[in-house]
Amino acid sequence: MHRVHELWLAAMIVVAAGLSLVAQDRITGMPHATRSIVYGRSGAVATSHPLATQAALDILKQGGTAVDAAIAANAMLCVCEPTGCGIGGDLFAIVWDGKTKKLHGLNASGRSPAGLTREWFAQNGHETIPKYGPLPISVPGCVDGWFALHERFGKIGMLSLLRPAIGYAKEGVPVPQTIAEYWRLGIEARQGQPGFRDVFMPWGRGPNEGDIYRNVALANTLHTIATGGRDAFYKGSIASIAAAFVKQHGGFLTVEDFAAHRSEWIDPVSTNYRGYDVWELPPNGQGIAALQILNLIEPYDVARMGYGSADWVHLFVEAKKLAYEDRAKYYADLDFAKVPVQHLISKEYANERRALLDRDKASVALPAGDDKLQKGDTIYLTVADQYGSMVSLIQSNFRGLGSGVCPPSLGFGFQNRGELFDLRPDQNNSYAPGKRPFHTIIPAFVTKGGEPFMSFGVMGGAMQPQGHVQILVNMIDFGMNLQEAGDAARIRHEGSSQPTGTRMTAGGTVFLESAYSAEVVAALRAKGHTVAVKPGAFGGYQAIMRLLTPASYAAASESRKDGHAAGY
Repeated sequence: MHRVHELWLAAMIVVAAGLSLVAQDRITGMPHATRSIVYGRSGAVATSHPLATQAALDILKQGGTAVDAAIAANAMLCVCEPTGCGIGGDLFAIVWDGKTKKLHGLNASGRSPAGLTREWFAQNGHETIPKYGPLPISVPGCVDGWFALHERFGKIGMLSLLRPAIGYAKEGVPVPQTIAEYWRLGIEARQGQPGFRDVFMPWGRGPNEGDIYRNVALANTLHTIATGGRDAFYKGSIASIAAAFVKQHGGFLTVEDFAAHRSEWIDPVSTNYRGYDVWELPPNGQGIAALQILNLIEPYDVARMGYGSADWVHLFVEAKKLAYEDRAKYYADLDFAKVPVQHLISKEYANERRALLDRDKASVALPAGDDKLQKGDTIYLTVADQYGSMVSLIQSNFRGLGSGVCPPSLGFGFQNRGELFDLRPDQNNSYAPGKRPFHTIIPAFVTKGGEPFMSFGVMGGAMQPQGHVQILVNMIDFGMNLQEAGDAARIRHEGSSQPTGTRMTAGGTVFLESAYSAEVVAALRAKGHTVAVKPGAFGGYQAIMRLLTPASYAAASESRKDGHAAGY
């Protein structure tokens, strides 16, 4: 048994005894904080890997923009943290432009193959789309996302931005603790997929902590992209090799699918929570679920309930169930489905739905999410620059290492986002050729009085909207600072329905991190909740806050991942 599991079991014994686990005693701040906030006068970076943070900080010091630095960091993470991201995956971003003082949203998610139909799945005996292999592959949107962002907000050349990632891919990077564990957990289901062992098991096994990972093929691919531009990926040799490899192994992605791909600039949408404007991207992502939950809980005196209380956990879970019922029914690609976004995030609609929320009893009839959506590992990063611009960026393969299908000569694996399509007919998220699947990864941004307040995100499948709400409530209602809000123990509800039609236990399960007491667990069970304590899948977190007096930035990165925040 791995040492991490032994420690977790020991922690559960402490929880069962009604004790709370906190960080080492601190002379200031809340005891659960793992570290202090980081400050920077000219810029700040927060990513899930120290080397990615260093790469971004170097770009900022060279005069690069927040977007330049974010691209450099994302490329580095594709090398250092392939368990959460890669150029075979998708990307979403929200950018605050310090020059025009406006928010911009980018949807860089890919579409399903044009030659694959829902009827094909039915004719070949599929009731759901497989988790792994060639069938859940959709067009990778990440690289086009980099170039779309760079064209509008970049300043430094792409070769300079990708050079750190290229160098580390060639020379090798040590695998840190958390990434090593996710890597080991991810290989069992994928090692039989074409090319996977070549790309992700160079040791003949999963990595041990401290092992050096080299990926020369990925270094060459990144160099081709850096020198040849986005067309080198979508219209050149990379697309040809990738499409041929997928076809060879029974998939449908073609060079025409690559060539047709384009990212889309979109307007973020928002709701106001206690004076703060919270911004998310509209579907095909799930960001507006966070806005719906905030609207539902706003009339209640959450601060008086108290952080960690059974009353707060109950309110949050019941509001989450209501929002996720809408998520299961409506959220989908807006080019294919009518999604009443503005109605769903309105205060009026929240007032109607709130009538279904019972303060004393857990609901069991409402659809409320899906277990498999909790499992997607992701990277989130945020950067702020000397020009007053900030970027909130999230990127992922889905399910950590994605589909498992990896062209060895290219050094990356394809995402498996297509798994999240619904194979039932006449659903908003029903599978269709050339359609973007329902998506879990969501960047967030907060403004106050028309000025930037915070760029932040929480990783981890369907945990993400839940995490967004908890971070904001921790800060706004419970008075935590940027670091404390991320380190605080989290709630995760897994439920009974999701956009692909899969169903689970009625009412779902409330999972709590170990700091919750036995008394809180008992009180929740008395309200009718199924409660469990479970390690992992509570997400990672990064954030940057804009400080206006004096003008500077505060940054945070919490301990659930190998992350690092820095400023200068």
